[in-house]
Amino acid sequence: MAQWNQLQQLETRYLEQLYHLYSDSFPMELRQFLAPWIESQDWAFAANKESHATLVFHNLLGEIDQQYSRFLQENNVLYQHNLRRIKQHLQSKYLEKPMDIARIVARCLWEEQRLLQTATSAAQVRGRSSPAVSLQIVTEMGGLLTAMDYVQKNLTDEELADWKRRQQIACIGGPPNICLDRLETWITSLAESQLQIRQQIKKLEELQQKVSYKGDPIIQHRPALEEKIVDLFRNLMKSAFVVERQPCMPMHPDRPLVIKTGVQFTNKVRLLVKFPELNYQLKIKVCIDKESGDVAAIRGSRKFNILGTNTKVMNMEESNNGSLSAEFKHLVSDGAELKTERWSFLIKAKLTSCCVADPTHSLPVVVISNICQMPNAWASILWYNMLTNHPKNVNFFTKPPVGTWDQVAEVLSWQFSSTTKRGLTIEQLTTLAEKLLGPCVNYSGCQITWAKFCKENMAGKGFSFWVWLDNIIDLVKKYILALWNEGYIMGFISKERERAILSPKPPGTFLLRFSESSKEGGITFTWVEKDISGKGFLSSSVLTVEYLCPGAHLSPASTGKTQIQSPYLKTKFICVTP
Repeated sequence: MAQWNQLQQLETRYLEQLYHLYSDSFPMELRQFLAPWIESQDWAFAANKESHATLVFHNLLGEIDQQYSRFLQENNVLYQHNLRRIKQHLQSKYLEKPMDIARIVARCLWEEQRLLQTATSAAQVRGRSSPAVSLQIVTEMGGLLTAMDYVQKNLTDEELADWKRRQQIACIGGPPNICLDRLETWITSLAESQLQIRQQIKKLEELQQKVSYKGDPIIQHRPALEEKIVDLFRNLMKSAFVVERQPCMPMHPDRPLVIKTGVQFTNKVRLLVKFPELNYQLKIKVCIDKESGDVAAIRGSRKFNILGTNTKVMNMEESNNGSLSAEFKHLVSDGAELKTERWSFLIKAKLTSCCVADPTHSLPVVVISNICQMPNAWASILWYNMLTNHPKNVNFFTKPPVGTWDQVAEVLSWQFSSTTKRGLTIEQLTTLAEKLLGPCVNYSGCQITWAKFCKENMAGKGFSFWVWLDNIIDLVKKYILALWNEGYIMGFISKERERAILSPKPPGTFLLRFSESSKEGGITFTWVEKDISGKGFLSSSVLTVEYLCPGAHLSPASTGKTQIQSPYLKTKFICVTP
């Protein structure tokens, strides 16, 4: 008998659970109309392979058209209308994302099977009359727990781990693809299923107390089943307790995980099990996890503590989507003055009134006592999160690993794209690679050490690569953001390339690039002039941060030309952009 037909014969209490499986994302009407075809497809495979998902999705649309034709012949106007609406909805939502509908259908079919197994087990318990039936019950229950364990590992070890890595990337300027709502839905559904299974196991215990006999399989296997479901639920709750928003100072939202002593920072934790009965029932405490760092380093440094309101109760009112979370907005790290930034500790949040005994941890943070320590602190955050997804490796910088230019280039571009409208072009990145590594035909795969990136001075300069680049980023954000966003600044370009571009141009042509000699960040203007004999030559001037005050921004005219209001240039020039 087809699975859908079996479901129709279930008791009312099970049918109510079936109704909750379906929504506009995958309507129950469609499940009813195309039941045999839907059950014949391998949706689990399609959910993990886009090409197959695309094929199955288009076949689904074809099946809908065929069913529509049958309703048309039957003159069933209502079904025609509903089927047309369903098809339009599916096309608008899943045409570009066929794997999404495959995941939804696969999960619905899995939940249907689980519902059938639960109903079958309950019916067999009521009518148990032989050891063979008892053995079948515990065997099926064990198989269900094994399948549930597989699903849970997929969610926690793959889906959730992937989200945590995306969160790391977002912290250092990468794509902000870190929504938790879908994961929360999946994990909540799994937790609900585990509680239902535990209730069924409890009923086995009740039955055992009423009727039992020598060699009863239920007596032998029920304790192991109960231990398994308890472990699954505990591990799921532990994994579902996450740091949704990493520690961050509100005045520096683009540089999370750097904490300045005496300055407020925020932190938000979330439980991805959305049970209304847990609202205002779970207490959270946030503190510095001193046990996670280098003990010797801790003894030799100041004491770190968190001041402010570091205890809250998780609730559903603080989140827009009704998730169970707690946001700490007024945390402060105290301590004495630090000569250098301190990379040592994790912020931990612990549930003090729940079965989850293990705390969740933030990514490692850097503590500073002066804002001038921010550049090196942020470089540490970039290097760590670029090279490792280990959430608690606070001893990372005792021997920092090397990175490749491909990794560094992507992160450097993010530093611009995350705070402006432009990332870095391949040509600009190549110029930066040359600054770091020297001339090379192909920089892909070239290795860069932490010292080379942040500590050692560049050749012929009295400052490091990162100090120079960080000041340029600051310069762009504070003084010339509009010019950068509009593409009027070529930015990173070698002097040789600059000369090649400008030499054949007429007098008055100029370009803007970042100064290579200014540690604090500056803009170099280079333009074409004529000498008294009419021969063209290049001149240049540098505008530093001291000159580029907010009242003296360079403003490109709407005609595509730029009037330079400065003591250096008095002429209207033609702007050359990449």
